[in-house]
Amino acid sequence: MASVPYPFTAVVGMDDMRLSLVLTAVSPRIGGVLVRGEKGTAKSTLVRSLAALLPAMDVVPGCRFSCAPDAPDPDCPDGPHESAPGVSRPTPLVELPVGASEDRLVGALDIERALADGVKAFEPGLLARAHRGILYVDEVNLLHDHLVDLLLDAAAMGASHVEREGVSVRHAARFLLVGTMNPEEGELRPQLLDRFGLTVEVAASRDPEQRVEVVRRRLAYDEDPAGFAARWADEEAALRDRIVAARALLPQVRLGDGVLRQISATCAAFEVDGMRADIVMARTATALAAWAGRTDVTADDVRQAALLALPHRRRRSPFDAPGLDEEKLDRTLEEFGGGDEPEPDPQDPGDGPDDGGPDGGPDGDGGGPGGGGVPPQAPGPEAESAGSEPSGDRPEAEPSPGAGPAPAPGTGPAREQSPVASAEPFRTKVLTVPGIGDGAAGRRSRARTEHGRTTGARRPRGALTKLHLAATVQAAAPHQRARGRTGTGLVVHRDDLRQAVREGREGNLVLFVVDASGSMAARQRMGAVKGAVLSLLLDAYQRRDKVGLVTFRGRDAELVLPPTSSVDAAAARLERLPTGGRTPLAAGLLKAHDVLRAERLRDPARRPLLVVVTDGRATGGPEPLGLAARAAGLHAAEGTAAVVVDCETGPVRLGLAAELAQGLGGTAVTLDELRADAIAGLVKDVRTTRRAA
Repeated sequence: MASVPYPFTAVVGMDDMRLSLVLTAVSPRIGGVLVRGEKGTAKSTLVRSLAALLPAMDVVPGCRFSCAPDAPDPDCPDGPHESAPGVSRPTPLVELPVGASEDRLVGALDIERALADGVKAFEPGLLARAHRGILYVDEVNLLHDHLVDLLLDAAAMGASHVEREGVSVRHAARFLLVGTMNPEEGELRPQLLDRFGLTVEVAASRDPEQRVEVVRRRLAYDEDPAGFAARWADEEAALRDRIVAARALLPQVRLGDGVLRQISATCAAFEVDGMRADIVMARTATALAAWAGRTDVTADDVRQAALLALPHRRRRSPFDAPGLDEEKLDRTLEEFGGGDEPEPDPQDPGDGPDDGGPDGGPDGDGGGPGGGGVPPQAPGPEAESAGSEPSGDRPEAEPSPGAGPAPAPGTGPAREQSPVASAEPFRTKVLTVPGIGDGAAGRRSRARTEHGRTTGARRPRGALTKLHLAATVQAAAPHQRARGRTGTGLVVHRDDLRQAVREGREGNLVLFVVDASGSMAARQRMGAVKGAVLSLLLDAYQRRDKVGLVTFRGRDAELVLPPTSSVDAAAARLERLPTGGRTPLAAGLLKAHDVLRAERLRDPARRPLLVVVTDGRATGGPEPLGLAARAAGLHAAEGTAAVVVDCETGPVRLGLAAELAQGLGGTAVTLDELRADAIAGLVKDVRTTRRAA
């Protein structure tokens, strides 16, 4: 890996992302940037190159928490600091790995020294290193919930607190939060999503000439990183100077009452929750004006601020795509516009038609609203050859909902129906996997986790993270005389330490097996079935599960969506699902068995929950019901928790879904029971069935 970062100004294209990062560099109080987009689109490259653009900062010599010499933190663990000249350091870019531990993020206390000697021996974590800098989280949507909670607390208070058994440490933690994510891998928790001031969507260009330029620059950089960076040094220096000038101008920017009315009216028109959106829009609009070298905010600044600050705050469910109706935005701005638009000022250097910044800068064409943008270029290079994926491999190549896929083998066009719209999703009660697991933290089934209620103690395996104080004292007490204790303090050895065993909730793998055959093809019934599955998908999103989708129809079964954290991807595939043909129930169960077997090897700690949505009928081939029963027996033999959603309707019912549930070792519930309060008995039924088996 090259030690010289890729130059920010050499990244081509990605105009919105470049502008958002620059605006947060001008005004860190905006609150950071979330970048959503497909893999290989220069997301990480741009973020890492941003740090090199930021001016160096002065810190107190020897302070591990980057205190400013002119305003040191009075509660700094390395303080109190005496007045002394500061030393200059580059603005830090700290990366938070998705799999980091809590101690790695907030820091760790030496519990043994704290108990035995009363010494606060504290090793700072990533939050301390990121103070006054950038905290970057790649794949932020995959971050564990307990780390998300810590980030939320630090972002809200500007400080990090570490408390362990009466020993407390606090330090300042104000940072620019930048996250990147691929939406196909799952969405972000709403609380953390709202903490990002701005959000942008990125995608690789489909213009061959721009893609050629991406490859040309990337190859040149890989061949000679230092030489390539030197060729862009003047542009980097000019952009850095422009950021410094915009920072200096920012306090002078005027935000008039008319502009504030436009901002508030826009937030109200788009029905965003809370008041954070109004504040972020105001800060973004002032940063846009400062970036353009102006001291007055214009309607164009407000419009651009809305496009960056509002899309991710309008989502009401994980199935809603982020976005903004620009025609509605323009109507709102026009209706509430006027009142204090600034007159052109010939003395204002930012009002010239071709002036891109306070000193002209390298971006003289403006490139964005109010002359404040970054010059448009081709999509930027990524280490993984950004923008080089062939368009045929993209998920957008899937058939559109109106067209439907090609007929499955054994079914003709006349026997296949186009996709049916789903009924409105509804709230369901929890379905859980029986027993206690050790899977990833979530909100569905009982599990031994790092967080939750304490249920016991054990010797620590590796580093001690959660001390069980009573068990530790009990282990050390019998040895005090032998250890020569003479004072009041407790003599504690490492062998006495006990780790707290805690019980919380885990996320599971919920694998849906959906019958899309002709027996389910009644449009009203299939709409109700899709509505039920969407309801369970929404529940899976809220409980931090992985989901997968298997469908069967015609002669075979298909893994429509491999196990993923992207619940909205499952919902989209479900909406496109056509119906028709025979009912290969056994094929669906066998496909599910293959998927679960592979997932057990890939993620053995995550326990599965099989949800089969069918009327229980089976057709095609010799003894279709017998084959289905034997396939169900494979799941029962492996102890897979299962629920069958019985979709059979009509006055005469065969009860085949209930027989299938019995073969799976699970329980059956009708569509009506899924919607009603009676679903609360499912958990009890699943456990009762397991005990009987």
